[in-house]
Amino acid sequence: MPELPEVETVRRGLWPALAGARISRVEQRRKDLRFPFPPDFAARLTGRRILDLRRRAKYLLADLEGAETLVMHLGMSGSFRIDGDIPGFFHHPRDKSAAHDHVVFHMETGARVTYNDPRRFGFMLLVPTPELDSHKLFKGLGVEPLGEALDAAFLARAFRGRAAPAKALLLDQRLIAGLGNIYVCEALHGAGISPLREGGKLVTAAGKPTAALARLPQTIKNVLEAALAAGGSSLRDHRQADGSLGYFQHSFRVYDREGAACPTQGCKGTIARAVQSGRSSFYCPVCQK
Repeated sequence: MPELPEVETVRRGLWPALAGARISRVEQRRKDLRFPFPPDFAARLTGRRILDLRRRAKYLLADLEGAETLVMHLGMSGSFRIDGDIPGFFHHPRDKSAAHDHVVFHMETGARVTYNDPRRFGFMLLVPTPELDSHKLFKGLGVEPLGEALDAAFLARAFRGRAAPAKALLLDQRLIAGLGNIYVCEALHGAGISPLREGGKLVTAAGKPTAALARLPQTIKNVLEAALAAGGSSLRDHRQADGSLGYFQHSFRVYDREGAACPTQGCKGTIARAVQSGRSSFYCPVCQK
């Protein structure tokens, strides 16, 4: 499943082709993806201008004229391909598996944006823009990890009295929206926090964050920003909108590095792997406490 940096990278790649442009025609080549398309999907999009292209957690949001928003989720294997003239932007060609091209947006600018999804776990919905926050997909989402709301005080309130492991709390989308397994492993290592440690033990009796917890918000943001700068992490199916691969996986400090030496300067530990709720956690038992 693409994580937040991958989705944000796709958003940035699509921006020059979609933001401010009018949709002249939509090819809808099947009735459904993970869910059925909305009724009259292609007709409702035709002729409408995309006012903004945003991201909320792992969702892409295209705000349309007429106070409606196109909600898009990449699922496990979804990707966008851009062809044609894209003013002020360059792109690299990527493989075209036409059998899995399910939606094609023809823009008035001449650009064509194709949604390709071999496994069809992605989806597209149309939601009235004023109702987005109360929609079932969004009403329970937590704060954005790159936003100002994620700070040490917030984490102290969220973790206080909790027996759940720190990693499980960070993956709880009701607390922080969009964080996934890879970047939580990386952030916990950077902050020196074991993924196995009880969340409540990172908060003092007075409700204040410990030194390690105080480091965590900025560490999360640093890891995500580094992944964005590298184009995200391309594991299995994911590619960027221009077809190129992300390269942050080559900078992983702990993820998928079981048995390797800990990269922390002066640490003599070895990266270990533990399974938590069916997911692999990679960490250093020496410098992560």
